Amino acid sequence: MQMLLRAATIALTALAFAAAPAAAQGSPPEIKQIKLTEKQVQNYIAAQGDINAVTAKIKGDKPDPKLVTELEAAAKKHGFAGLQDLDDVAANISLVMSGFDQKTKEFLQPPEALKKEIAAVTADKSIPEKEKKEILAELSMAQKFAKPVQFPENVELIKKYYDKIEATMPKG
Repeated sequence: MQMLLRAATIALTALAFAAAPAAAQGSPPEIKQIKLTEKQVQNYIAAQGDINAVTAKIKGDKPDPKLVTELEAAAKKHGFAGLQDLDDVAANISLVMSGFDQKTKEFLQPPEALKKEIAAVTADKSIPEKEKKEILAELSMAQKFAKPVQFPENVELIKKYYDKIEATMPKG
């Protein structure tokens, strides 16, 4: 159950990173897939304490400009050109993370992983109906935008840092 919610959260996080510029243009969210470097992943991990501290202060859909400035500063402090650069890296990390099975650490392309999650939630009799509908709605939304990882090297890189990345994720 925890794994299912985590997978949905990761998938939706990836969508959120991609959605901001796309939403402004009225088009569906699209992750700009990039080939990640080891340094980018290390910087992402290092930045998460600062980023999580700032994002915890955000209330509502539109963050205070001061908080956006703090996020921008945190991104630069950790070696990114700016917040958009960090967002691109974070979206690519989230995309890859969404394809990993938390227990086995086996990777499936995100569209296939989401199909598997939907089947598992649908079959799970222990999830209350209302909660099941919410989870399935989130997974279905994520599935609409799920794309295969274009750079297989990213999968191996994220696998190497999986536990460190997982440890930086806000618990909820």
